[in-house]
Amino acid sequence: MCFLWNLLLWEALIPIAVIGAQVLSKVGDSVLLVAEHPPGFQIREAIWRSLWPSEELLATCFRGSLETLYHSRFLGRAQLHSNLSLELGPLQSRDSGNFSVLMVDTGGQAWTQTLQLKVYDAVPRPTVQVFIAVAGDAQPLKTCQAFLSCWAPNISDITYSWRREGTVDFGVEPQSLFTDGQVLSVSLGLGDKDVAYSCIVSNPVSWDLATVTPWESCHHEAAPGNAFYKDMLLVVVPISLLLFLVGLFFAWHCGLCSGKKKRDACTDRVAAETENPLV
Repeated sequence: MCFLWNLLLWEALIPIAVIGAQVLSKVGDSVLLVAEHPPGFQIREAIWRSLWPSEELLATCFRGSLETLYHSRFLGRAQLHSNLSLELGPLQSRDSGNFSVLMVDTGGQAWTQTLQLKVYDAVPRPTVQVFIAVAGDAQPLKTCQAFLSCWAPNISDITYSWRREGTVDFGVEPQSLFTDGQVLSVSLGLGDKDVAYSCIVSNPVSWDLATVTPWESCHHEAAPGNAFYKDMLLVVVPISLLLFLVGLFFAWHCGLCSGKKKRDACTDRVAAETENPLV
Protein backbone atom coordinates (compact mmCIF):
# COMPACT_ATOMS: atom_id res chain seq x y z
CA MET A 1 0.00 0.00 0.00
CA CYS A 2 2.93 2.33 0.70
CA PHE A 3 4.06 1.71 -2.85
CA LEU A 4 0.69 2.84 -4.18
CA TRP A 5 0.79 6.05 -2.19
CA ASN A 6 4.31 6.68 -3.48
CA LEU A 7 3.05 6.31 -7.04
CA LEU A 8 0.29 8.83 -6.37
CA LEU A 9 2.87 11.19 -4.96
CA TRP A 10 5.01 10.75 -8.10
CA GLU A 11 1.98 11.68 -10.18
CA ALA A 12 1.83 15.01 -8.39
CA LEU A 13 5.57 15.73 -8.59
CA ILE A 14 6.83 14.31 -11.90
CA PRO A 15 5.82 15.84 -15.28
CA ILE A 16 3.22 13.58 -16.84
CA ALA A 17 1.86 13.39 -20.37
CA VAL A 18 -1.95 13.44 -20.23
CA ILE A 19 -4.09 12.05 -23.06
CA GLY A 20 -7.85 12.63 -23.02
CA ALA A 21 -10.31 10.38 -24.84
CA GLN A 22 -14.02 9.59 -24.71
CA VAL A 23 -15.40 6.07 -24.62
CA LEU A 24 -19.09 5.37 -25.32
CA SER A 25 -21.09 2.31 -24.30
CA LYS A 26 -24.57 1.30 -23.22
CA VAL A 27 -26.24 -0.21 -20.17
CA GLY A 28 -25.72 -3.97 -19.91
CA ASP A 29 -22.63 -4.06 -22.13
CA SER A 30 -18.97 -4.29 -21.20
CA VAL A 31 -16.39 -1.69 -22.13
CA LEU A 32 -12.61 -1.92 -22.50
CA LEU A 33 -10.56 1.05 -21.29
CA VAL A 34 -7.33 0.66 -23.23
CA ALA A 35 -4.10 1.67 -21.52
CA GLU A 36 -2.01 3.44 -24.17
CA HIS A 37 1.60 4.55 -23.68
CA PRO A 38 4.49 5.87 -25.80
CA PRO A 39 6.53 3.43 -27.89
CA GLY A 40 9.31 1.83 -25.89
CA PHE A 41 7.64 2.57 -22.57
CA GLN A 42 8.37 -0.56 -20.50
CA ILE A 43 5.61 -0.70 -17.88
CA ARG A 44 6.59 -1.84 -14.41
CA GLU A 45 3.56 -0.71 -12.38
CA ALA A 46 0.09 0.59 -13.20
CA ILE A 47 -2.83 1.99 -11.20
CA TRP A 48 -6.39 2.43 -12.46
CA ARG A 49 -8.62 4.93 -10.65
CA SER A 50 -12.06 6.43 -10.93
CA LEU A 51 -11.79 10.22 -10.69
CA TRP A 52 -15.43 11.30 -10.95
CA PRO A 53 -18.13 11.21 -9.62
CA SER A 54 -16.10 9.67 -6.78
CA GLU A 55 -12.38 8.96 -6.49
CA GLU A 56 -11.83 5.23 -6.06
CA LEU A 57 -9.04 2.74 -6.58
CA LEU A 58 -10.11 0.14 -9.15
CA ALA A 59 -7.14 -2.02 -10.15
CA THR A 60 -3.36 -2.25 -9.82
CA CYS A 61 -0.44 -4.10 -11.34
CA PHE A 62 2.74 -4.46 -9.26
CA ARG A 63 5.62 -6.63 -10.45
CA GLY A 64 3.29 -8.63 -12.69
CA SER A 65 0.65 -9.20 -10.03
CA LEU A 66 -2.83 -8.01 -11.10
CA GLU A 67 -5.30 -6.90 -8.43
CA THR A 68 -8.94 -5.76 -8.80
CA LEU A 69 -10.48 -6.67 -5.42
CA TYR A 70 -10.84 -3.11 -4.20
CA HIS A 71 -14.03 -1.90 -2.51
CA SER A 72 -15.31 0.37 -5.24
CA ARG A 73 -18.62 0.52 -7.08
CA PHE A 74 -17.00 -1.74 -9.71
CA LEU A 75 -16.13 -4.54 -7.28
CA GLY A 76 -16.88 -7.79 -9.09
CA ARG A 77 -17.33 -5.94 -12.41
CA ALA A 78 -13.70 -5.02 -13.15
CA GLN A 79 -11.10 -7.14 -14.92
CA LEU A 80 -7.50 -6.08 -15.53
CA HIS A 81 -5.98 -7.68 -18.62
CA SER A 82 -2.35 -8.61 -19.15
CA ASN A 83 -1.87 -5.56 -21.42
CA LEU A 84 -3.12 -3.45 -18.45
CA SER A 85 -6.37 -2.46 -20.18
CA LEU A 86 -9.32 -2.38 -17.78
CA GLU A 87 -12.61 -4.07 -18.67
CA LEU A 88 -15.78 -2.92 -16.88
CA GLY A 89 -19.17 -4.60 -17.09
CA PRO A 90 -21.99 -5.21 -17.11
CA LEU A 91 -22.40 -1.45 -17.11
CA GLN A 92 -25.01 0.54 -15.25
CA SER A 93 -26.31 4.02 -16.08
CA ARG A 94 -24.54 5.45 -13.01
CA ASP A 95 -21.13 4.20 -14.25
CA SER A 96 -20.49 7.27 -16.40
CA GLY A 97 -17.46 9.22 -15.22
CA ASN A 98 -13.76 9.99 -15.60
CA PHE A 99 -11.04 7.38 -15.22
CA SER A 100 -7.26 7.48 -15.23
CA VAL A 101 -4.41 5.02 -15.43
CA LEU A 102 -1.01 5.85 -13.99
CA MET A 103 1.84 3.84 -15.52
CA VAL A 104 5.46 3.78 -14.40
CA ASP A 105 8.26 2.39 -16.54
CA THR A 106 11.42 0.60 -15.49
CA GLY A 107 13.28 3.91 -15.44
CA GLY A 108 10.84 5.52 -13.00
CA GLN A 109 9.12 7.79 -15.52
CA ALA A 110 5.36 8.16 -15.04
CA TRP A 111 2.67 8.42 -17.72
CA THR A 112 -0.97 9.21 -17.06
CA GLN A 113 -3.88 8.63 -19.41
CA THR A 114 -7.34 10.06 -18.68
CA LEU A 115 -10.52 8.60 -20.19
CA GLN A 116 -14.12 9.76 -20.05
CA LEU A 117 -16.74 7.01 -20.04
CA LYS A 118 -20.30 7.82 -21.08
CA VAL A 119 -22.93 5.11 -20.53
CA TYR A 120 -26.26 5.41 -22.38
CA ASP A 121 -29.52 3.55 -22.06
CA ALA A 122 -30.45 1.38 -25.05
CA VAL A 123 -33.01 3.13 -27.24
CA PRO A 124 -36.46 1.45 -27.05
CA ARG A 125 -38.78 0.96 -30.01
CA PRO A 126 -40.68 4.19 -30.67
CA THR A 127 -44.43 4.62 -31.09
CA VAL A 128 -45.86 6.35 -34.19
CA GLN A 129 -49.35 7.84 -34.35
CA VAL A 130 -51.07 9.10 -37.51
CA PHE A 131 -53.31 12.17 -37.41
CA ILE A 132 -55.39 13.11 -40.46
CA ALA A 133 -56.02 16.77 -41.22
CA VAL A 134 -59.62 17.82 -41.90
CA ALA A 135 -60.14 18.27 -45.65
CA GLY A 136 -60.76 21.88 -46.67
CA ASP A 137 -61.81 23.59 -49.87
CA ALA A 138 -58.19 24.22 -50.84
CA GLN A 139 -57.18 20.54 -50.53
CA PRO A 140 -57.30 18.67 -53.86
CA LEU A 141 -59.65 15.74 -54.25
CA LYS A 142 -58.34 12.22 -53.58
CA THR A 143 -55.48 13.52 -51.45
CA CYS A 144 -54.77 13.17 -47.76
CA GLN A 145 -52.77 15.44 -45.47
CA ALA A 146 -51.33 13.47 -42.54
CA PHE A 147 -49.15 14.25 -39.53
CA LEU A 148 -46.98 11.44 -38.20
CA SER A 149 -46.03 11.81 -34.55
CA CYS A 150 -43.14 9.75 -33.14
CA TRP A 151 -42.44 9.25 -29.44
CA ALA A 152 -40.00 7.27 -27.31
CA PRO A 153 -39.54 7.22 -23.53
CA ASN A 154 -37.56 10.11 -22.12
CA ILE A 155 -33.92 9.00 -22.30
CA SER A 156 -30.81 11.12 -22.64
CA ASP A 157 -29.36 12.45 -25.90
CA ILE A 158 -32.10 11.07 -28.13
CA THR A 159 -32.65 12.24 -31.71
CA TYR A 160 -35.48 11.67 -34.19
CA SER A 161 -35.26 11.23 -37.96
CA TRP A 162 -37.60 10.00 -40.72
CA ARG A 163 -37.21 8.14 -43.97
CA ARG A 164 -39.61 7.29 -46.78
CA GLU A 165 -39.34 3.60 -47.56
CA GLY A 166 -39.15 2.21 -51.08
CA THR A 167 -37.59 5.23 -52.77
CA VAL A 168 -34.08 5.99 -53.96
CA ASP A 169 -33.91 9.11 -51.78
CA PHE A 170 -34.81 7.87 -48.31
CA GLY A 171 -34.76 11.31 -46.69
CA VAL A 172 -37.59 13.77 -46.13
CA GLU A 173 -37.78 17.50 -46.67
CA PRO A 174 -36.59 19.49 -43.62
CA GLN A 175 -39.55 21.89 -43.92
CA SER A 176 -41.87 18.93 -43.28
CA LEU A 177 -40.44 18.33 -39.80
CA PHE A 178 -41.71 19.86 -36.57
CA THR A 179 -41.00 19.61 -32.82
CA ASP A 180 -37.30 18.74 -33.21
CA GLY A 181 -38.09 16.06 -35.78
CA GLN A 182 -40.76 14.24 -33.77
CA VAL A 183 -43.60 15.26 -36.14
CA LEU A 184 -43.59 14.75 -39.91
CA SER A 185 -46.13 16.31 -42.26
CA VAL A 186 -46.88 14.35 -45.47
CA SER A 187 -49.27 14.92 -48.36
CA LEU A 188 -50.53 11.67 -49.89
CA GLY A 189 -52.26 10.86 -53.16
CA LEU A 190 -53.72 7.73 -54.72
CA GLY A 191 -50.23 6.67 -55.78
CA ASP A 192 -49.05 6.66 -52.17
CA LYS A 193 -51.32 3.88 -50.88
CA ASP A 194 -48.40 1.53 -50.21
CA VAL A 195 -45.82 4.13 -49.19
CA ALA A 196 -44.43 3.59 -45.69
CA TYR A 197 -42.59 6.00 -43.41
CA SER A 198 -40.16 5.00 -40.67
CA CYS A 199 -39.34 6.97 -37.55
CA ILE A 200 -35.78 6.32 -36.41
CA VAL A 201 -34.89 7.04 -32.80
CA SER A 202 -31.20 7.00 -31.88
CA ASN A 203 -28.55 8.01 -29.41
CA PRO A 204 -24.75 7.72 -29.80
CA VAL A 205 -24.70 3.95 -29.11
CA SER A 206 -28.04 2.47 -30.24
CA TRP A 207 -31.10 2.98 -32.41
CA ASP A 208 -34.52 1.54 -33.21
CA LEU A 209 -37.38 2.33 -35.57
CA ALA A 210 -41.11 1.96 -36.17
CA THR A 211 -42.79 1.94 -39.59
CA VAL A 212 -46.32 2.97 -40.57
CA THR A 213 -48.34 3.23 -43.79
CA PRO A 214 -50.31 6.47 -43.32
CA TRP A 215 -52.71 5.91 -46.25
CA GLU A 216 -54.44 3.22 -44.19
CA SER A 217 -55.51 5.90 -41.72
CA CYS A 218 -56.63 8.12 -44.61
CA HIS A 219 -58.79 5.25 -45.88
CA HIS A 220 -60.44 4.82 -42.50
CA GLU A 221 -61.27 8.52 -42.40
CA ALA A 222 -62.46 8.64 -46.01
CA ALA A 223 -66.08 7.61 -45.38
CA PRO A 224 -67.44 10.08 -42.83
CA GLY A 225 -70.98 9.61 -44.14
CA ASN A 226 -71.02 5.93 -43.20
CA ALA A 227 -69.58 6.66 -39.78
CA PHE A 228 -72.15 9.42 -39.28
CA TYR A 229 -74.98 7.06 -40.34
CA LYS A 230 -73.82 4.40 -37.86
CA ASP A 231 -73.55 6.98 -35.10
CA MET A 232 -77.06 8.22 -35.90
CA LEU A 233 -78.43 4.68 -35.71
CA LEU A 234 -76.80 4.18 -32.34
CA VAL A 235 -78.58 7.28 -31.06
CA VAL A 236 -81.91 7.26 -32.90
CA VAL A 237 -82.87 3.58 -32.40
CA PRO A 238 -82.63 3.56 -28.59
CA ILE A 239 -84.49 6.90 -28.34
CA SER A 240 -87.30 5.71 -30.66
CA LEU A 241 -87.66 2.50 -28.66
CA LEU A 242 -87.81 4.47 -25.43
CA LEU A 243 -90.50 6.81 -26.80
CA PHE A 244 -92.54 3.82 -28.02
CA LEU A 245 -92.42 2.18 -24.58
CA VAL A 246 -93.40 5.45 -22.91
CA GLY A 247 -96.38 5.83 -25.26
CA LEU A 248 -97.46 2.24 -24.68
CA PHE A 249 -97.29 2.74 -20.93
CA PHE A 250 -99.26 5.97 -21.18
CA ALA A 251 -102.00 4.30 -23.25
CA TRP A 252 -102.22 1.42 -20.79
CA HIS A 253 -102.41 3.83 -17.86
CA CYS A 254 -105.17 5.87 -19.53
CA GLY A 255 -107.12 2.70 -20.20
CA LEU A 256 -106.99 1.78 -16.55
CA CYS A 257 -108.15 5.24 -15.51
CA SER A 258 -111.04 5.19 -17.99
CA GLY A 259 -112.25 1.78 -16.79
CA LYS A 260 -112.06 2.87 -13.20
CA LYS A 261 -114.18 5.96 -13.88
CA LYS A 262 -116.89 3.89 -15.60
CA ARG A 263 -117.04 1.44 -12.69
CA ASP A 264 -117.29 4.28 -10.18
CA ALA A 265 -120.13 5.93 -12.14
CA CYS A 266 -122.08 2.68 -12.34
CA THR A 267 -121.67 2.04 -8.61
CA ASP A 268 -122.95 5.53 -7.76
CA ARG A 269 -126.01 5.04 -10.00
CA VAL A 270 -126.95 1.70 -8.36
CA ALA A 271 -126.56 3.20 -4.93
CA ALA A 272 -128.88 6.11 -5.87
CA GLU A 273 -131.55 3.82 -7.25
CA THR A 274 -131.39 1.72 -4.10
CA GLU A 275 -131.91 4.74 -1.86
CA ASN A 276 -134.73 6.16 -4.05
CA PRO A 277 -136.73 3.26 -5.54
CA LEU A 278 -139.33 4.06 -8.22
CA VAL A 279 -142.97 3.90 -7.15
